[in-house]
Amino acid sequence: MIITIGGLAGSGTTTTAKILSQNLNIPFVSVGDIFRQMANEKGMDILEFSKLAENNIDIDTEIDRRQSEMAKKSKNLIVEGRLSAYFVDADIKVWMIAPLDVRAERISQRESKLLETARKEIKIREDSESLRYKEIHDIDINSLDIYDIILNTNSFQANSVAEIIEKVTKVI
Repeated sequence: MIITIGGLAGSGTTTTAKILSQNLNIPFVSVGDIFRQMANEKGMDILEFSKLAENNIDIDTEIDRRQSEMAKKSKNLIVEGRLSAYFVDADIKVWMIAPLDVRAERISQRESKLLETARKEIKIREDSESLRYKEIHDIDINSLDIYDIILNTNSFQANSVAEIIEKVTKVI
């Protein structure tokens, strides 16, 4: 079974993917980790690399290629990334949402940043990504039509979110 899990920064996609991976005994790949790895390879932080990616289609193309290839080589995989549902032929496509303040609080705690700094960085990153996705792929990140499940992670703990997705995998 191939599952994609997408959502905006701080919505809990990585945490949910890890829990789901353990519960279903299916490996997972984080597109965010691929992006961060590519940023590190260039000696840049995530915001600098996001800005670079705005003017460099090769970065997005490489990320898309890597996740698509990984999914093609596996019968069972969870692919966690904002655009994964568009590039991976998945059995279940999940999108996770949460209010900006909740997401900023999560990132603030995770990365030991001031709440206001996290909030500002989220907005900068989302604006940058939205622009890139539209220009490069003609994808409107705000359109949720492609997803099978949309979950508000503000309403559930990460284990509960994973359990909801698990229940759906049993009916497919």
